Amino acid sequence: MPGRSSHSTHDRIRSAILIALAIIIGAIGWSGFVLALPAAMLFPALWAMSASRWAAALVSAGYFLAASRGLPQGVANFYAADLWPGLLLWLAASASFVIVHVMLWTGRPGKAQSEAGRAARYLVAAVLMALPPFGITGWAQPITAAGVLFPGWGWWGLIATAAGLAMMTSRSWPAAAVVLTGFWFWSAASWTAPTLPEGWKGVDIELGQSLGREASLQHHRDLIATVLSFSESSTRYVVLPESALGFWTPTVERVWRDALRDRDITVIAGAAVLESRGYDNVLVAISAREARIFYRERMPVPGSMWQPWRAWTGYAGGARAHLFANPVVGAGGNRIAALICYEQLIVWPALQSMLQAPEIIVATGNGWWTSGTSIVAIQQASTIAWAKLFGLPLVSAFNR
Repeated sequence: MPGRSSHSTHDRIRSAILIALAIIIGAIGWSGFVLALPAAMLFPALWAMSASRWAAALVSAGYFLAASRGLPQGVANFYAADLWPGLLLWLAASASFVIVHVMLWTGRPGKAQSEAGRAARYLVAAVLMALPPFGITGWAQPITAAGVLFPGWGWWGLIATAAGLAMMTSRSWPAAAVVLTGFWFWSAASWTAPTLPEGWKGVDIELGQSLGREASLQHHRDLIATVLSFSESSTRYVVLPESALGFWTPTVERVWRDALRDRDITVIAGAAVLESRGYDNVLVAISAREARIFYRERMPVPGSMWQPWRAWTGYAGGARAHLFANPVVGAGGNRIAALICYEQLIVWPALQSMLQAPEIIVATGNGWWTSGTSIVAIQQASTIAWAKLFGLPLVSAFNR
């Protein structure tokens, strides 16, 4: 009995240490600094070291909740409410991550074959959290660190990172950590930001929550003046943030096309297109010659924008999710991977676009509701990592 009690105490102490470390690496890896992303790659080792399924659940929850810690405050800002709705959504969003990792957890194996099986189980969990339906809330994926560890390696870098994550679940994790740390330091020492494609300009603005809700002519005139300030330069494409144009209507189209008359500029800007059963969150491309819907968002923010239960209950409303549509769109002969706001936090929209060999990444967001959090910084860090992994130029435009 004394021996059993001692063993139980040891397991509790080890579990407490693993949970604390999971919280720390979740907070550091997803702090919004792109070069900190590889810290998240310690998570598989902590998950694998868990003494029980219950301990693995707490390790997974600690990591995910720390990584997504800005969500309660962001939701409170969005709904102008107290923290309780955000806390409930925060816990609900963590559920899929915890459930997947708990179901696929297995105890420390005694044979090499079983150890390989555990690595395979972790990779299955990673894939499940990268793809719908679990991937809809699949934030904080360590695989995103591939862009920091192996910039320019493309799919080979993704494979190398997946192999590193698998190794972190084995007894050889210290050696794997040393090797990955070496790549991390080498990359940090020579790190450069993604390039801006020639002739493109992304415009950040600070209009707060009025963006997307302000429909006055003066609002559009102010944005037009900002765009036209680049007309004397070599800029040919100007990108404005998500929701910059508000609702996309024939009147808005006419105002913008008239303003761009005799100007060799194409504006790519966020807007909302009303449909009979809801609305589409889109990017539109506007020039003097034409105006068209450029991109329809594949994954709007669950809960606040995407509300599929409304259709299930016979009610209209909410943003539509075009889950696997338009992974690459065209502009001026360029193949563009567009990512709007929430799509930058999850894995599958970026990888789906990369399968189509884009030439430029365009990332937009409307982050006024993230005030006081690092959510926008995490979005930008993730997008930078994907751009660096595949060696692509990046254009970004955000509202705060």
